[in-house]
Amino acid sequence: MTSSTDRVRVAAVALVDDLSRPTRVLAARRSAPPALAGGWEFPGGKVEPGESPAQAAVRETLEELGVRVRLGERVGGAWPLGGTAEMLLWWAEPLPGEPAPSPVQDHDELRWLGAATLDDVPWLVHDLPVVDHLRPLLADGPQGRS
Repeated sequence: MTSSTDRVRVAAVALVDDLSRPTRVLAARRSAPPALAGGWEFPGGKVEPGESPAQAAVRETLEELGVRVRLGERVGGAWPLGGTAEMLLWWAEPLPGEPAPSPVQDHDELRWLGAATLDDVPWLVHDLPVVDHLRPLLADGPQGRS
């Protein structure tokens, strides 16, 4: 059995247009590795030794999208990524600046998606439960975020 300390922790963001009333979330298309290329995900990456998951989420967003972010609350608990990995996800909004994909960081396209357009991209299978969780929380969704 794997303990929580043995799990690979990935810190990611649900980057939205407005933390107080999000209407859109940013999706990033993977360009590598080949097994994941073409799939869409939430930007993020592994938590490095000596940093907190929240610090990793901020660092990864800067590295992958070229923007600093303001973190909001965590989204759900630990989202399983298969095997021994789990994703910790935060609501986040970009500070001044426009996110851009970084081919060096394995993304080649970004897209802002609302509740009605979340299914317009082929999400990586492990991100699908998160997408389903976020859909009603976006302001243009059936309930909006409370």
